[in-house]
This record gives sequence, C-alpha cells and structure tokens, in this order.
Amino acid sequence: MSEIKLAAEVRNSFGKGAARSIRRENKVPAVVYGHGTEPVHVTLPGHELLLALRTPNVLLSLDIDGKNELAIPKAVQRDAIKGYLVHVDLLLVRRGEKVTVEVAVETEGDLAPGSFLVENVLNTLSVEAEATHIPTSVTVSIEGLEAGASIHAKDVALPKGTTLATDPEAVVIQILAAQAEEPAAEAAEGDASAEA
Repeated sequence: MSEIKLAAEVRNSFGKGAARSIRRENKVPAVVYGHGTEPVHVTLPGHELLLALRTPNVLLSLDIDGKNELAIPKAVQRDAIKGYLVHVDLLLVRRGEKVTVEVAVETEGDLAPGSFLVENVLNTLSVEAEATHIPTSVTVSIEGLEAGASIHAKDVALPKGTTLATDPEAVVIQILAAQAEEPAAEAAEGDASAEA
C-alpha cells in the first residue's frame, strides 16, 4: 500500500464558525489521535484529501510541524447533500503495528445456470493487518454456486499477514432462488373473476 503525503497545519481555532472558514479555503478540519497522545487539531488540503480517501483504509503520511506521522482514516463526515468533506478523524499508526479495519467484500465468478440471486449479507469484513499493508478489499468466488449455498467469513481467503476479526461463522454471501412473481395482468383477471 502506498503512502499519500499531506501537509497538515496545526489549528487553534475551533467551533462551527472556524470550521466553515476552513472549508471556504478548500481545506478540511481534522483531528489526529492515538498512541496515548493528546489529540492534535489540524487543517488538511481539501482536494488532495478527497482524492486520497477514494482508496479504502488509505495510509496518510502527515507532515505536522516538521514531524512525520502515519495515520489512517477512522471517521469521515461528509455533507449529506453536496458530498464535500466536513471533518475527518485520523488514527495514528506505526510501521509494523497491527490495526483492525473494515475491508470491502467483492465477488467474482458466475453462478450455476438457473435463476439465482446473490445476497451480500456483509459488505465489509473486519480484519487485522499491519498498518502499512492493509488490503483494499477481499474477493470471494461465487463460481458455480446454487440456491441455498452460503459463504462464511472463515471461508474467505485473506492476503498474507491479514487475520480475520469478524466472527468466523458470520455469513458473508448467500445464494437465493429467485422468486417468480405472478404477472400483474393475470392477478387483475383473477381478482375480477373472484368478484363476479
């Protein structure tokens, strides 16, 4: 996983007015915490941070007052309507340190012939991985599965150095038989004849 370098400016002004002022400058208010240190309130460049957060569990290399810190996003708040970044919480990490994160579950392959539906019971899995080697996603093969089949968390192949933190018995994917619906026209005719 590559590190994305961002320059962080320490901020001493707080509250809604200060946050609005920061966002008007195309910057994002953030707080960096972890390892028993006092939280540090910073301002990050908005566009660069937005691009960085497109990668799940991105590793950020922050330059805070000349000191380099590694951090991962812990909570990201976005505007509900316009989608811009409102505030970000970042967790400090160290090289070699294990962290627990959520990774996306992706499916590959084709189901057995027939009318089946794939239900993603879990869209993410909680895993423990080294902070500088967090997988962006895990892939689950549904090749040839039929209705009634299910894939549990313990069945998902994880990258080397990554361990499962989710309940191993949790269902991740299940295959359902498609329910045939009665055509609307036939249903209407049936209602009319029942009334007669």
